[in-house]
Amino acid sequence: MSILLVLASIVLPITMYILQHYWNILRKIFNWIAFLSFLIFGNISSLSILGIIENKTVFMTTIHAVFLNPSFLMTGGYIGIYILYQLLMIRKQGGVISGP
Repeated sequence: MSILLVLASIVLPITMYILQHYWNILRKIFNWIAFLSFLIFGNISSLSILGIIENKTVFMTTIHAVFLNPSFLMTGGYIGIYILYQLLMIRKQGGVISGP
């Protein structure tokens, strides 16, 4: 399973980079999915922390229960792949960050 995760973190950003080169609409789709992922990821995190503070259950095991949430894991995984994809995009532009 570890090998699969490492290979996916290498292959998926490269695949995204290649696909967006041929179909420009995919660049916008990848950006919108990332936007929604950041929103969902942040909201899940903040609501989990809020619940812990309200219940006054400040234990390490309590906050780590957020890792059992499939939405948290999927959005976090996409954010990681998206960041690597964006690094490839920056590299393509010669290391200069510019707008769309």
